[in-house]
Amino acid sequence: MILVTLGTQDKSFSRLLKAIDNEIEKGIIKDEVIVQAGMTKYKSNNMKIFDLIAADELNELIKKCNILITHGGVGSITTGLKNSKKVIGVARLKKYGEHTNDHQIQILENFDKAGYIIYLQDINKLEEVLKNIDSFEPKKYKSNTKSMIKTIEEYIDNL
Repeated sequence: MILVTLGTQDKSFSRLLKAIDNEIEKGIIKDEVIVQAGMTKYKSNNMKIFDLIAADELNELIKKCNILITHGGVGSITTGLKNSKKVIGVARLKKYGEHTNDHQIQILENFDKAGYIIYLQDINKLEEVLKNIDSFEPKKYKSNTKSMIKTIEEYIDNL
């Protein structure tokens, strides 16, 4: 199963869903596709689309999926990585009215550069990425939360 998460942004990200729908129509995607669409309104006969899903239900879907396709939200990405999923990240872009700025590009570039995910910069290359996903071995995710907490504590102690 492929899980697609679009987050809770109040702007549409139908561009990604159209690309996925196209790959289903072409027969590239044969798996069941479930979508947490948030505020994106999109109709498809090929995907199960939900607006918002309870957190525990979403976590269960993440555990069950083979591939997670997600926007550039850190929470969505790290949840997929913590569950050892292959993650394909697609940035919501300002030029398409999908976000107020392009910060998701930086997020996805950094995760991709570190070897954790595949950053799909060109949505027209979704087919190519899907065909090669089986050979992608993501780097095991290590959270730096403890390091961040230590840095903050040291900063506070030195005030």
